[in-house]
Formats: sequence, structure tokens, C-alpha cells
Amino acid sequence: MVLRSKVKALFSADKALAKTLKNIFGFYPGNIFLYQLAFRHKSAANETINGYKISNERLEFLGDAILSATVADFLFKKFPYKNEGFLTEMRARIVSRNSLNKLSQKLGLDDLVLTAKDTKSQFRSASGDAFEAFIGALYLDKGYNFTHKVLIDRIVATHIDLDALEKSESNPKSRLIEWAQKEKIPIEFRVISELGEGYKKQYLVEIHLDGVPHAKGQDFSIKGAEQMAAEKTLQVIRTDQS
Repeated sequence: MVLRSKVKALFSADKALAKTLKNIFGFYPGNIFLYQLAFRHKSAANETINGYKISNERLEFLGDAILSATVADFLFKKFPYKNEGFLTEMRARIVSRNSLNKLSQKLGLDDLVLTAKDTKSQFRSASGDAFEAFIGALYLDKGYNFTHKVLIDRIVATHIDLDALEKSESNPKSRLIEWAQKEKIPIEFRVISELGEGYKKQYLVEIHLDGVPHAKGQDFSIKGAEQMAAEKTLQVIRTDQS
């Protein structure tokens, strides 16, 4: 009876996830395990016999590449007369961690992310990471063409205002890199320290301009730490120029 109850509970959970994905994206998943894994944050990772912890990190890596390629293809066709710099900046704005976090929350994927108990507030990038992992799962389950269609028709066309995005200010890291290129100053983002362990680990990034260390930023992700350090550096630059 206990085993039967567990099997029934797992089946119900699978069915609920499948229905949620159908409501949001318009399709039923084939391999439901991939999507379950996509929403499992590293803080709630399952540990296998050999000690390897199963989480959505590998799917996130794959999804990041698929998302970047799909958005690049879309922008290339959408703006046939724009230069490489414009296309690169637009793609960066669409796939930025902040943008993906907001998009994931808007779609309701944030509620599906499984983290360690009472720790979700610590992981500001968890929802965005899960979105990328979902893309990785979708690619493995349905293939590139299907993934491309879902991303463009169900997400970009519906939830991203390209006109507003084009007029918005770029992210701090992009602005700083653009400034450094204009001034012909070599710029480097260095991870100088990793603080804590496991899912509580944070990264300390320091920006070097022409070999000279400037501001530092600390966050649970390297990208987040880079953005914080870039914003601090831009503030110093503005002060020096005023």
C-alpha cells in the first residue's frame, strides 16, 4: 500500500507538471524527467551512489547555448540592416540574467523551481537559471526546430517588447565594456575569490582597467558579481568625469 501511494503521488506530480507546461507553452512533454530535473536547483540536488549531485546545472549549460543561438537567429532575420554591435547588444539584453529572472517569474516558472527549504530568497538567479535549464530539457526532448518555435512564438513574440528593449539602457557590464573600447583601455573581469561552499558559495569579481584593479562585486553567480562590479566602476567613472 505504501509503495502504491508513492507511485500514485509521483504520477500525480508528473501529470501536474505536464499540464502546467501545456498551459504555459502549448505542448505536452515527452520525457517528463528532463523537465523535473530542469526545475531542481543545485541546493536541492539529489545525490547518487557515486556522490554526484543531480541538479539542473548541466541542463542550464545546454539551454544557455540553445537560447543564445535561437535569439541570435531571430534577431539576424528581424533586423536585416542592423550591424553586429546592435545585434550583440540586443541579444545580451534579452538573455541577461535579470531579464530571464523576470521572464521566468512572469511565465510562472518561478513557482516550479525546487530549492532547499527556506533558501529560495538567497538565490536571485534561480528562476533565470531554471528557465535556461528548461530550454535545455526542451531541446533534448523535442529537438532544435521545436524549441526554436516555442521560444520565438510563445516567448519572444508574446512577452518581449523589442521596441522598448531597443530604447532601454544596456546592462552595467555592457556599458562598461563599451566605454573601455571607446577609450581604448584594456578591461578584465577577474574572479579573485570564492566564498562559502555548496549552494551557498558566492563569487568575488574584481575589475581591472589597463591592469589596475578597480571595484569589486560579490554575488551567488559570476555574472551577477560582474554586473555589480561594473556598476560600481561606472559610478566612479561618472564621479571622476563630473
